[in-house]
Amino acid sequence: MTKPIVVGMSGGVDSSVTALLLKQQGYEVIGLFMKNWEDDDNDEYCSSRQDLLDAVSVADTIGIHIEAVNFASEYKERVFSYFLREYQAGRTPNPDILCNSEIKFKAFLDHAIQLGADTIATGHYAQVREVDGLFQLLKASDASKDQSYFLYRLNQAQLSQAIFPLGKLLKSQVRAIAEQHGLPNYAKRDSTGICFIGERPFREFLNRYLPTQPGEMRTPDGKIVGQHIGLSFYTIGQRQGLGIGGAKEASGEPWFVSGKDMANNRLIVVQGHDHAALLSNRLAALDSHWISGTAPLLNHPYAAKTRYRQADAPCHLTQLSDSRCEIAFDEAQWAVTPGQSVVLYDGEICLGGAIIEQGQN
Repeated sequence: MTKPIVVGMSGGVDSSVTALLLKQQGYEVIGLFMKNWEDDDNDEYCSSRQDLLDAVSVADTIGIHIEAVNFASEYKERVFSYFLREYQAGRTPNPDILCNSEIKFKAFLDHAIQLGADTIATGHYAQVREVDGLFQLLKASDASKDQSYFLYRLNQAQLSQAIFPLGKLLKSQVRAIAEQHGLPNYAKRDSTGICFIGERPFREFLNRYLPTQPGEMRTPDGKIVGQHIGLSFYTIGQRQGLGIGGAKEASGEPWFVSGKDMANNRLIVVQGHDHAALLSNRLAALDSHWISGTAPLLNHPYAAKTRYRQADAPCHLTQLSDSRCEIAFDEAQWAVTPGQSVVLYDGEICLGGAIIEQGQN
């Protein structure tokens, strides 16, 4: 008798096909639907009720048991509180990354073990490979869907108990498999909202939890060009929602957020997508995490992403300490954003990453 595999089923097509494939391979599959958000659960942006119905319908079609579990308190404590602290400090966090390491591969994994499993599966587009007793996180075959960026904080224990059945498939193949086997959600669109919170007007949502603190928008040379509603509500590289489109300066180009003066509550803005203030040749990052448990090599050719869906940028590590690193890029990177993650790759292998402190020229 093999132990069951517990599959995180979100109601989406990816996790549904994950469960289907494992069932076809002969595994005993248990579906687990996670409810991780309870605030304003009845408003139009929170789809958890419909998602649960979709997951149950898929489980019935496949012929597997499914249960729902509530991790809302863990999510608020481990993920959402961090999310708010970072925004309040003027940084732009990525809650999906913390959600993976703290909820999907910690609270969820712990619950799966209680159900008698020692392996979990998710619908992430990524791969795991064991080499000489070490587990490597690899990019997915479908480069346009690869999600290794969001998984870089997983450790050896978590990777050893995780499988990603979609790692070698294209998204188009996944939808075709779902339709071929009569899964009712085969055409359901992918979620693009905050992990477990849903797709909603972000500024309005954030304003429920953080106060507005209006201040000046200034150019790097100190000229006042507008007013902001609070530094927490803007991110580096932001173009939309500045309200100064009509303030034409010499170039006549669009305005972008290039920095934040937290001490004086000022938002720094520049004109032109390729303004020097938006470009960084280097960056410093904190809270580094290396999947193998060993730090990468200094001055070795690697590649990095400073945001999801970014093309790999050739780089090398110039400094390393227990929790801090500095990275130099072969070409300047656009809108390197404090609070986001820089994730390092050696070819197809995701080595780990760190939280961006600041970009540097």
